[in-house]
Amino acid sequence: MELYRKFFKRLFDIILSFLALPFFLILLVVLVPIIYFSDNGSIFYNAPRLGRDGKVFKMYKFRSMKVNSPDLRNEDGSTFNGESDPRLTKFGKFLRKSSIDEIPQIINVIKGDMSIIGPRPDLPEHKKLYNNNEKRKLEVRPGITGLNQAYYRNAIAWKKRIANDIKYIDELSFILDIKIINFNYSFW
Repeated sequence: MELYRKFFKRLFDIILSFLALPFFLILLVVLVPIIYFSDNGSIFYNAPRLGRDGKVFKMYKFRSMKVNSPDLRNEDGSTFNGESDPRLTKFGKFLRKSSIDEIPQIINVIKGDMSIIGPRPDLPEHKKLYNNNEKRKLEVRPGITGLNQAYYRNAIAWKKRIANDIKYIDELSFILDIKIINFNYSFW
């Protein structure tokens, strides 16, 4: 397990990212005009997020919300991203529901900021809300998808998601990553 965590997981990420890169470029050509003409805004949404060891990085997404949308939060301080989000463009609803808005994070994986599978990255200000054990979430690179996204989507509270992230870190293995990828693939 330690060899996978320290070496093979990164190799796995690089190989999958480079295999996905041509599909990302094709999607880019198709989606750029649709996103732009939905409300004449930028194509990408770039947001600061917490990475491994608490390092802040810029996470890339296709923009799914209307230009100048307000920042909405859930009661627990996590970012609101429900299906009924009034800030979404019509096309943005599709991007969000299908998770296509996350595909530009392949660039984050290639850069080494993220992994294909791992805990989803939190906002930088959330670091001060972690208890001592929850800080363990920062032991690994955050992922494009992970245990919570595969099995729960956004249906559980933020603190429960963090507990699941710690469970993922404790059980991290090639087999677990394959199960998460397989579940996500079958979800589509």
